[in-house]
Amino acid sequence: MDAKSLRNAAKRDATASRASDAPGLASPSGQSPPGERPGGLPRECRLVHKADFDAVYRQGRKRSSREFAVFMRANGLPVSRFGWSIKKALGTAVRRNRIRRRLREIVRVHRREIAGGWDVVIHPRASVAGADFAALAADLLKLLPRERAVQQSKE
Repeated sequence: MDAKSLRNAAKRDATASRASDAPGLASPSGQSPPGERPGGLPRECRLVHKADFDAVYRQGRKRSSREFAVFMRANGLPVSRFGWSIKKALGTAVRRNRIRRRLREIVRVHRREIAGGWDVVIHPRASVAGADFAALAADLLKLLPRERAVQQSKE
């Protein structure tokens, strides 16, 4: 083997050394569903194309709160898709990534409570980085369309 092959093999081993990448830990079957990382948000629930974001901004409606501005547009699909836009004005990359992780976790945990058929783009405000997680989740869920069964059970 030459030196380049050894380096590539070492990279592969190093990348697969995380516990989440180990086979058998992703799910009982040993593999995560297609398009989904273990414990992550499935790809079909994410807005990934610029055209989708543009359509939400152009044709959607806006709802705001103290912590978020949310843009929504009906998509005609059985699931809602989510995207976020975190401005550089919110801080360093570390802070922006923390905000992004917190939003992703709120959406992942409460995905079943949110009505299907919407494209949603979330714009967090600066106060999100230091706010209490439970308060953030409650604030965001107030802005998002809810499933009828969840709304009726709360009343």
